[in-house]
Order: sequence, then structure tokens, then C-alpha cells
Amino acid sequence: MKKEITLAGKNYILIGTAHISKDSIEEVSEVISDIRPDAVCVELCAGRYESIRNADHWKSMDIVKVVKEGKAPMLMMNLILSAFQKKMGDKLGVKPGAEMVKAIQIAEETGSEIVLADRDITITFKRAWGILSFWEKIKLFGQIFVSVFETPDISEDEVESLKEGDMLTEAIDMMAKELPGIKSVLIDERDRFQAAKILEAKGESIVAVVGAGHIPGIIHHMENPGDISELETTPPPGKTGKILKWGIPLGILAIIAYGFFGMNTDVSLEMLKRWVLANGILSALGALLAGGHLLTVLVAFVAAPITSLNPTIAAGWVSGLTEAWIRKPKVEDFENLPVDITSVRGFRKNEITRILLVVVLSNLGSTIGTFIGIPLITSLL
Repeated sequence: MKKEITLAGKNYILIGTAHISKDSIEEVSEVISDIRPDAVCVELCAGRYESIRNADHWKSMDIVKVVKEGKAPMLMMNLILSAFQKKMGDKLGVKPGAEMVKAIQIAEETGSEIVLADRDITITFKRAWGILSFWEKIKLFGQIFVSVFETPDISEDEVESLKEGDMLTEAIDMMAKELPGIKSVLIDERDRFQAAKILEAKGESIVAVVGAGHIPGIIHHMENPGDISELETTPPPGKTGKILKWGIPLGILAIIAYGFFGMNTDVSLEMLKRWVLANGILSALGALLAGGHLLTVLVAFVAAPITSLNPTIAAGWVSGLTEAWIRKPKVEDFENLPVDITSVRGFRKNEITRILLVVVLSNLGSTIGTFIGIPLITSLL
């Protein structure tokens, strides 16, 4: 799919691609080689560009820092999405993002300036994650997690048909009905962002290589440009989130305190026991399902009842750091990461992904334990 528009005396050619398409690679190569534009814009941010240029970028990752900074869920989501795309690419014999690699290669050969037109993927994930409710997050994570362990049944003809827009638009519309916030962040906002970056490209002849589904939105925003500064920030937590973050722990402590002072010690102790068991058992179960070490499972059990009452720390951080301390990732874990993320066995075997699983599943268990624990202790009042 190729669209050509002229704005303010500058000629723009937008190439809409399927990210696992052989035809897209050929089209990108031919267009850039023939036109030799002043600039080539690619649907990449700095982080993804570096991962393409440096195949060993995983080896520089500090997994402990990732856990401490609370970035484990974001990294896990990124890995799962990469795994699903890789499996589709393997089925068709095409490396995901190969058309972007080709665009960069030809741009360098022709002397064209390379423009990274996409928004930082971390900001995109954080903005998407921040506007979802708790249950929407669980639903999204579950759907994506399951998808990585399924073998995609899709032909090369079906991939190419996605570039026509109909199937892709239908898929986006279906997603919008389920999780409208995801569409606005993953599609609409990035259309605006990429349109602005393409317009900023220097020269009179510009080629932009983007996903086919973005073409209509990008053209619309190029013709109707606006300020994108707010798209580069992560919105602060809403008032409701802050109230729940601090209100739930304070409310639980108040209930236990009332049981101790307003009723009797036995009631208060029973409340504490139920709270510890509800949080501890489910968080420990999460660590166990992730393949965590026995000590990690025990730490999750002990930490969850405490961290669930402390909004500044999460059970998964404690259990994840414990797992990282016991089973430090080895060089081979970083080397095998691209392959290991494509299977259940690989996810639980690789030290890096196992740590991430421990963090995510321990936190999930503790959160579910909190929702179960609240009615268990209030029933004693």
C-alpha cells in the first residue's frame, strides 16, 4: 500500500506495510532506491531502533533494576508481543520488522536521513496501562499471554490482505469495543505522533515506512496538524487511584484495630490470620506457578500480607528480587531470550523471564488475595 501527498511544497510518500511480509520488504526497497529521498521516516522509537541495530542489546539489561523500578509488567508485555510476532514471522519465513531494517539499510546506502517517527514504546505502554481498570488489565494480559502459546494459523495471502485495510480496520474496531482505551493509545495517539514527526523531517522528498493500519490516521493528522507535547508524557495517577491505593490499606488496618479494641483480641487475631492466609497463599501460589525457587515462594508468602498494606512496595518486587538473588541470570539466558519467549517451557526455564513471571504472578496473587481477604475479615465484625 502506497500513498502520496504534497503539503507545503514537500512531497511525502507513505508506504503501508505488514510487519511480517516479504512483499513489504521488496516494496520498501524499490521505492527508496528509486526515489532516493532526502529523509526516510520509520515506525520505530529509539529503543526499538537500538534493538534492531544491536542484536545483543538484551545482554546489557539489568534485570534487578527493571524489578526495582517497577518495569517488570511492561517488559513482560513487550516480550510477549515480540514472541507472538516472531512466531508469525517464523511461520512465513520473515523476521518481524524486516521491512524497517531494509528501509534503514537502503536509506544509509542512498544517503537519506533516518527519522525515528514512533513514540517511545515505554510511554505508549504506560499510557495504555494507566487508563485501564484492574479487570481490564487482567483481561488484556491474559489474552496476550495465552496468544504467545498458540501457533498462529495465518497464510501469507492473509497477511497481505491485512494491508488492504479492511481486515485490519475490523480487528481494530473489535478491539475498541472490548478495550477502547487501548485503541486510542496504540493507534490514534501514535497516528498523531507519527504524522508530526513525518512533517518535521527535513528535505523536499520524504518517504515514511509505517504499518498499513496507520496510513489513514497519519494522512488525516498531516493535513490537520496539532500539538503533540502531551502525547510524550505519562499521565499522573487519577484521584480515584490514589484514594484506593491508600484508602484500602488504611481501611483494612482500621477494621483490624476495631476488632482488637472494640471487640476482643481473639477476633482481631482471627482477622490477621485470615488476611495473612488469603494474601500469602495466593501470592506464594503465583511464585510457584512461575517456577520460582522454594525460598522465593516462602518469601512471597511472608511478604504479601505486609506489602498489601503498604502502597509503596509490592509483593512481586520482593519475591522477584529474591529470585534474582538466588538464580542470577547467566549469559546464555540473554542469548537464548529471543527463542525462549516463544514457549511455556522457555518462559519458565529462562532465568530472566522466570524472574519477570515471579514478579507479575506474585503481585497478581496478592491482589486477588486482597479482594478475597476484605470480605473474610469484615464478616467477623
